[in-house]
Amino acid sequence: MSDTASPPPTPPRPAGRAKPRQSDIARAAGVSQATVSLVLRGAATGVVLAPETRRRVLSAAEELGYVPDPVATRLAAARNGMLGLYTFSTTFPTDVAHSYYPVLVGVEEEAAAQGQDLILFTGASRAADPTSDAAAVRRVRAADGCLFFGRHVPRDPIRRLSEDGFPFVYIGRREEPGISYVGADYVSASAEVAARLAALGHRRVRYLRENDDAPASTDRERGVADGARGSGLETDGLVERTDGGDVEARLARWRDEGVTAVITEETDTGAALSGLTAAVARAGLSCPGDLSLALLGTPAAAPAAPVPGLAGAISGFGVPMREMGRAAVRLLLDLIEGGPAPRSHLLACEPVAGATIGPPHPGR
Repeated sequence: MSDTASPPPTPPRPAGRAKPRQSDIARAAGVSQATVSLVLRGAATGVVLAPETRRRVLSAAEELGYVPDPVATRLAAARNGMLGLYTFSTTFPTDVAHSYYPVLVGVEEEAAAQGQDLILFTGASRAADPTSDAAAVRRVRAADGCLFFGRHVPRDPIRRLSEDGFPFVYIGRREEPGISYVGADYVSASAEVAARLAALGHRRVRYLRENDDAPASTDRERGVADGARGSGLETDGLVERTDGGDVEARLARWRDEGVTAVITEETDTGAALSGLTAAVARAGLSCPGDLSLALLGTPAAAPAAPVPGLAGAISGFGVPMREMGRAAVRLLLDLIEGGPAPRSHLLACEPVAGATIGPPHPGR
């Protein structure tokens, strides 16, 4: 089956939450309605559709904001008691060692308490085709509303949801306008960690963060810098970035420069923390005897290389992941019921005394 006619310009989308039909997509893409049906349902065995035809249909469907069945057959005011849960990663974080796992626990607990079912939208298909994010995000409309999480967000599909008034909440602070979110106050917590090190007598500190520019990493860096300036720590050369594979050379240089404490961040990859603890172990250093080590966030699993001499938790702060999940469900339900949007909440992080920071080693 082929449709070779040039498609007419895509007509303007109707205002509000109008629900386009497959015939609208067919006109916009310049194809038959049967072709639209095959593309959206998946071509039957033996039917070959040109990639360009498929692209035109999917592009028109996205532009028009098409909502596939069963959503399109529901009454607009109906509720099905189902909340979507979608992560922007190629695997869903069901492993208890995954840093996002506590979020899932909180979401499930609160959804059950509120009498809601959950629909899990996975990212497995996006590993081979990242451009399918738009179609995948569109499918979340099968639920009454959706929770999103992950360090990076495809902006256009999320913007479309916001424009259409579809209720959704992001777990983690976002910078895009129009997004409701529940996040952690990394700025205040990170500043407190820097001030804690200064109070112990440290003056030359390094903050090791990953190359990633996610909002959580940006907030942590801002907090460390604010805390350093406010407590008298040296700020020249304070921040360094890594992918985790070059920390050993950095550590040797820091020791020569008189650095007595290193702060790093907790992420879903754990690259900076793993690289740092491995470098400390290979250098034969102990924490906090030779070097103080602080972590901005509690790792879901122990570092690949144990911290030498460590008899307790890594010092720093813990992230209220579980409560973030619960609070996000409560906010989403309020939005579904017509509450004002966008809204945002930042939850306080809990200081962790730990066992890896102490006064600078004498003579350092």
